[in-house]
Amino acid sequence: MGPQEVTVYTRPGCPFCTSLRTGLRRQGLEFAEVDIWQDPDAAATVRSLADGNETVPTVVVGEWSAVNPSTGQVMEAVGEHAPERMPDRKPGAVEGALNALGLRKSSGD
Repeated sequence: MGPQEVTVYTRPGCPFCTSLRTGLRRQGLEFAEVDIWQDPDAAATVRSLADGNETVPTVVVGEWSAVNPSTGQVMEAVGEHAPERMPDRKPGAVEGALNALGLRKSSGD
């Protein structure tokens, strides 16, 4: 089996999505973001995981999924279900802030 993807399902204007994305970027985690308003299949996936609701953020890591998880919960799941996706190192405060703002790519790029 190949590396597991880390997928964050979101929608525009969702403050919880913004918070989670910021936290994951601050940690240096690379993830795929999918807008459920632009992708009907993604919306169906979220409904299947969120008791029929389109609640975001919904995160999938391999066979693990969670609706509105914390950054810590996602990082723990990545460590357990997709350890190959864990950042090589935790960014320092300044680098983490730049990552969170989208002003710097992770050192692996």
